[in-house]
Amino acid sequence: MFREPVKLLALLVLATAPVTLSTQVPPSSSAAHPSSTPAPRSATNTRPSPQSEPDSSAVQNGATTPDQSSQASATPQIIVNPPPAPQREWDWRDRVAWGSGVVLAILGYIGIMLGLRTLKSIDRHLLASGATSQAALESASAALSLAEAIANSERPWIVVTVEPFLTMENSFKVMASNRGRSPARIVTSLDQTKIAVDETHLPATPEFDKKDPVDEHEPIVLLPGEATGIWAFNREDLPAICKSSEVLKKVERWHETLFLYGRIVYLDLNAPPEKQEHETFWCCRYIHGEKSSALVMAGPPAYNKHT
Repeated sequence: MFREPVKLLALLVLATAPVTLSTQVPPSSSAAHPSSTPAPRSATNTRPSPQSEPDSSAVQNGATTPDQSSQASATPQIIVNPPPAPQREWDWRDRVAWGSGVVLAILGYIGIMLGLRTLKSIDRHLLASGATSQAALESASAALSLAEAIANSERPWIVVTVEPFLTMENSFKVMASNRGRSPARIVTSLDQTKIAVDETHLPATPEFDKKDPVDEHEPIVLLPGEATGIWAFNREDLPAICKSSEVLKKVERWHETLFLYGRIVYLDLNAPPEKQEHETFWCCRYIHGEKSSALVMAGPPAYNKHT
């Protein structure tokens, strides 16, 4: 019952066997040897002999048979180099482009040189303008100094001097005179006495005792060339100033010295309000003698200054 299908199945297997074997041959065998032609298949689909076809496993692994290697070594290898590319001749477009490039390079160089020359010229002008500005500043400073000198020459100057009384012996008067060219108004006049060994023992700056308002002098206006007395001193006033016999003896024996100093504040009537006030400091030293005495200008610079 089952024999007929089994025979049919066996015939089908035998019929399909050659086709399956032929499809297992790799195509690389024919590609490796393009000169050789494959063997024609028989009509009966018989299996080819092992001598006519190479082993499929050997072809797939890249191995060659001895016949193939000898054939490959005998075949000469020819290397064909491509011919060089022909050089294109310059046409008018290339020459115009080259000429324009040269012209642009020359123009660029000329422009750079002109720019450098312009920068140097600007630098010289800046230096010249700086020198001119410096000269103008110096001229302005000189003009300002000249104007200040002219203004100072026209302002009042209060100078203090010591003069003896002509009618009284050993008597002296301290005079404040206007040596300037404009009137001055004396606002305050302070005076002080100090007994010290010498000038170096005086205070660094003049010190004055405070006075009551009733003791302040009335303002005095001095025209150019006028003078006024601000202190009168007599030898007979020495004991009252020394206040003790011991100090008097020291002064008479020159162990100590009597100093008289003061300050005068006056105004320049022709100047603006912020520049009107000026000061004059003065200092005198008393020299005691047996019969006659003297009062002379002395003292450190802080006691003899003008503003």
